[in-house]
Amino acid sequence: QVQVVESGGGLVQAGGSLKLSCAASGNFFRTSGMGWFRQAPGKEREFVGFLSWRTGDAYYADSVKGRFSLSSDSAKNTASLQMNSLRPEDTAVYYCAVRRLGGTWYAATGYDYWGQGTQVTVSS
Repeated sequence: QVQVVESGGGLVQAGGSLKLSCAASGNFFRTSGMGWFRQAPGKEREFVGFLSWRTGDAYYADSVKGRFSLSSDSAKNTASLQMNSLRPEDTAVYYCAVRRLGGTWYAATGYDYWGQGTQVTVSS
């Protein structure tokens, strides 16, 4: 089992920045990286970004590419999502998740362990 905890959400004006953090602990056997998803009211959960533990490569949804960036520290079980140039349409609950080995990195079904989510609200 893996426990996942996000932090860092809040309220920010359009054009501003926020940094979300994710810490995971437990048994990482057959896991392969950390991803971020978000869910706005009335919408499905959507992929934001994924960071591979094996390669260090990061992948982003087109909607956030160039504005958001992922990083991790030397203890590979933590990750941060730096969000810049925020827009009102970025408002959502943001979830961190741990991908299982072989899981589809851009789909929620590829992840076995999820945090409780943190609210990000961008005002216009």
